[in-house]
Amino acid sequence: MKIFIVEDDENIVELLGDELRAWGYETMSVKDFNNVAAEIEEFKSDLVLMDITLPYYNGFYWTQKIRQNSNVPIIFISSHNNSPDMVSAMQFGADDYITKPIDISLTRVKIQAILRRTYEYTMQSDKMTFEGISLDTSRAKLSGEGFEIDLTKTELLILEAMFSIKGQIARREDIMNHCWQGDDFIDDNTLAVNIARLRKKLDAVGYKDLIQTKKGIGYYLMR
Repeated sequence: MKIFIVEDDENIVELLGDELRAWGYETMSVKDFNNVAAEIEEFKSDLVLMDITLPYYNGFYWTQKIRQNSNVPIIFISSHNNSPDMVSAMQFGADDYITKPIDISLTRVKIQAILRRTYEYTMQSDKMTFEGISLDTSRAKLSGEGFEIDLTKTELLILEAMFSIKGQIARREDIMNHCWQGDDFIDDNTLAVNIARLRKKLDAVGYKDLIQTKKGIGYYLMR
């Protein structure tokens, strides 16, 4: 997934960029503050982090410009933690709001929540694909050249979590949240058992290595 950062403080740009890349996202920051909307479109951004106070034009202006052609999720960044700014951000088309100093943990949760809502909406009308393999969420089937696999509900949810970020790392806790919605009785071992069963099905059709493990973090898709 691609996240575009619109921020004129280089220290914040570096902090956000380093953290986002560590979480498996691809990032880009604005180069020309007179050309923000075009750069966001060119990068094919999946989400935008937008500072309010910027050179030339503020974040409210650029959000209005973006909203003329795109529904890309936008999270506002501001040094002011007050209700009028938050209300204005939402009125101008923002999806959420964070304040400086940046709380990295909160930022991560907000980004994941917005991307989850966005991809779930897309899932309702489209199949999910990765490198020629298709996940049919309405029929609970995984298919590719010469094969079709029936999936259990849990297997479908596990694959949804990985297909939604296409090759990026899906963290274990995020997959478990998606499958079991914070059930206290679910642990890493439950997920590992379900991954093993899914790999066995994939092995039978020659795709055992489709699901890769990132030790200590989670899982990702690879052809």
